[in-house]
Amino acid sequence: MLLLEQVLEKYPNEVKFVHKNFPLRNHKYAEKAAAAALAADKQGKFWEFYGWLFKNSSRLSDETIQAIACELALNEEQFWKDLQDPDILARISEDVRDGTKAGVRGTPTIFINGRLLRQRSVEAFQDIIGKELEKVRKAKQ
Repeated sequence: MLLLEQVLEKYPNEVKFVHKNFPLRNHKYAEKAAAAALAADKQGKFWEFYGWLFKNSSRLSDETIQAIACELALNEEQFWKDLQDPDILARISEDVRDGTKAGVRGTPTIFINGRLLRQRSVEAFQDIIGKELEKVRKAKQ
């Protein structure tokens, strides 16, 4: 089970996960892969597509993206049309601006309530989430 899935399972009502795109400039297919996942999202398949991209990250290509779309039984005509949607490209650009402003330099980068998570372990997540939940509890008193 992925680390984030473990955290979300442990805190189903307390934690909200927000994904932002930050395609690295040195990765030839990163921006196209981000756009492809967002195009798949228009058919309700973001996380499935994202998972396949992650598994195939070392061999991304137009062919790989097409194979994933086929594997997920996407409406391919709509998928390729959505892949060119200016709104999707604008969203990716906005995510990159936000990430750059927040100090993101690589992927994945994880923030919890604006705090950069430096250690990626269940314990590190639990520590920061616990502290943030305690702040909320104190603020409600």
